[in-house]
Amino acid sequence: GVIRGFIVEKGTPGYSTKDIHGKFSLRASVTSELTFQDCRIPLKNLLPNVEGLKGPLGCLNQARYGIAWGGIGCAMACYHEALNYAKTRIQFDKPIASFQMVQEKLAWMIREITKAQLLALQIGRLKDAGRVQPHHISLGKMNNIQVAREIARLAREILGASGITDEYQCGRHMCNIESVYTYEGTHDIHTLVIGETITGIPAYK
Repeated sequence: GVIRGFIVEKGTPGYSTKDIHGKFSLRASVTSELTFQDCRIPLKNLLPNVEGLKGPLGCLNQARYGIAWGGIGCAMACYHEALNYAKTRIQFDKPIASFQMVQEKLAWMIREITKAQLLALQIGRLKDAGRVQPHHISLGKMNNIQVAREIARLAREILGASGITDEYQCGRHMCNIESVYTYEGTHDIHTLVIGETITGIPAYK
């Protein structure tokens, strides 16, 4: 058979949702489990002009590209918060920004943010030129979210105990980026997409 997409309207018999509560991550969004039990969808709800997985995967590629930029925003917020904190937090009569290991962390952050920005920019240029491929999107999502994840953790380290309070952002970003690391294709799946592109051999079949 052929995979097709449908619009399932709220109130359709057999279709139900269950909100997921008690989340540590993405707490401001509503996350639900969708259940389809003997659910019949009318033909008028069929999405036209697309067959197979091209439709949903095309949507995912658009979302993943946006996520690559979103990861940069998360990383920048954590970097700036850590930088400002380090310049104003005084220990041993001087700001902790004067310590070598703190500067090493901050320098690593801005280096990785700059690389992530350039990667996302190049993918955008490929999109504009009509030459972007799924593995380009996978590379952007995989790299930039991994970078954001590590920068959020480093920012929390620089802030010390303050980093786990709601007075600062990095703890929230650190929790949220864990969800982003998983959704829209896990880090491992995007690694395999890139691996297949490089070798010509699919490792997930």
